[in-house]
Amino acid sequence: MTLLRRSYLAVAELAWSALAVMALAHALVSWMLLALAGEGKLTGDAVDFLYYYLVSATTTGYGDLAPVTRAGRLVGVLFVLPGGIALFTAVLGKMLTGVGHLWRQRMMGLNDYGDRQGHFVVLGWHEDITPRLIEMLASERAGGTPPTVLVAKALERNPLPEMTDFIRVDRLADPEALRRSGASRARALVVRGQNDDETLAAALVASQGVETPHIVAYFEDVRTAAMLRRQEPRIEAIASLSSELIVRAAHDPGASLVASLLFSPARRDTVFSMRVPAHVAPMRYGQVLMGLKRDQRVTLVGLAAGDAVDLNCDEAALVEPGLVLYYIADHRLDPASVRWDRMATAGS
Repeated sequence: MTLLRRSYLAVAELAWSALAVMALAHALVSWMLLALAGEGKLTGDAVDFLYYYLVSATTTGYGDLAPVTRAGRLVGVLFVLPGGIALFTAVLGKMLTGVGHLWRQRMMGLNDYGDRQGHFVVLGWHEDITPRLIEMLASERAGGTPPTVLVAKALERNPLPEMTDFIRVDRLADPEALRRSGASRARALVVRGQNDDETLAAALVASQGVETPHIVAYFEDVRTAAMLRRQEPRIEAIASLSSELIVRAAHDPGASLVASLLFSPARRDTVFSMRVPAHVAPMRYGQVLMGLKRDQRVTLVGLAAGDAVDLNCDEAALVEPGLVLYYIADHRLDPASVRWDRMATAGS
């Protein structure tokens, strides 16, 4: 009874297994009936029969192979054509339904991108901010890198299907959503909730649940950002610098413009970072400064060791493997393309 019930359900739902069995059975019966009708030209060679059967089922009808006997023509008209066309239509309809289902899943945020790597994950949606954020991330995306994955709530559909993939959640602080977004192998996570509490919860869950190389969280309150930095140093918690920029612009006209230029990916000569490779021998900051200017035509502005960032470093400061260099350039440098071995001669 269980087997019969399963078979009935498979046929009723037009499962792929049921369609395959029906197609095979119909093809075999068609071959037998044509053979009995004396259609040796159609049934004598397996390739010729398969060609005739598929051409008939798809209503292509080239005419190079066709029944020649009256009985064969009746078999074709009454059995091969109706059954083949019905099966072909069922298969085509099921394929289109499957494609449509996959597209709806993607648009409605139900897909799984857990195997993705090297991409960005954005947690949170703001109508007036997030589109520009995703656009800027996309502008610096290297060829072959997967698109950004947007994880957001209160959205029914992907708001930016041309630039992102989408995961819909009920809350941002959701470990399962992070898994589905491929956060464990992402290049970086960007977190900005509807308020600081949501951002804090999502950032902490992300820092505990995945081993991403970088997490960036934006806060309205400077104190919350400072607290998170103390609690979880590997999260880059940032807050609005509007007050600082106002004061700097008041003292130094044009300072706010310089700041916007330095951090705009849409413009030339912006700030980039680069980690010193493990094989590089330690050298002085002045040597790296002169070497990068000479060989790469970029301007070194500082370095970071852990959480400490030193701008305008002393020339004698030591640059060692693992430290992060900050530089101004019109393109991002590949550490492997830098002639580190020539740095020792720079400035000598």
